[in-house]
Amino acid sequence: MKIIQSSVAIATVLIVGLVSCASKSDKVKPVETQVEQNAESKAKVVLPAFKMTDANGRIIDMASLKGKKVFVNLWATWCPPCRAEIPSIEKLQSKVDKQKVAFVLLSLDENFELAKNFAKKNNMQLPVYYPAEGLPAIFKTDGIPATFIFDEKGGLMKQNNGMDDYDTDEYVQLLK
Repeated sequence: MKIIQSSVAIATVLIVGLVSCASKSDKVKPVETQVEQNAESKAKVVLPAFKMTDANGRIIDMASLKGKKVFVNLWATWCPPCRAEIPSIEKLQSKVDKQKVAFVLLSLDENFELAKNFAKKNNMQLPVYYPAEGLPAIFKTDGIPATFIFDEKGGLMKQNNGMDDYDTDEYVQLLK
């Protein structure tokens, strides 16, 4: 009986890990995505000028992080895959130069207190933020978790929709 229960529990974790949560951010009014032209005249997605609130209530413009690589993760406390990938993001953060990489865990919860309480209860070392204005178009996704990694110049290097394991050499190298 214990083997069957364990198998069911493992299968449930795997199924949850393969899906993402439907985004509740539809009610958040998008703002226009910023783009710039590169040498080949193709639009390049750049780190948006977007105001967010930190856990201490300070307003921060995401564009002020330009000059560092920026790891943005959209998540919510009600999303099991979001909660499941946070430990791997924390491990990744511990392996990179904090002077050269900024981590932004952007909560899409109905109430920022939920995210702040979750972070405190789980001893999260990652900074949590909350939208102080409508989400930029680039962050309007069909589901969460969703991750966006920008280079030092603000160009989008990588986008991942759905859960991932970020505690890998690939991500460490990407953020060097």
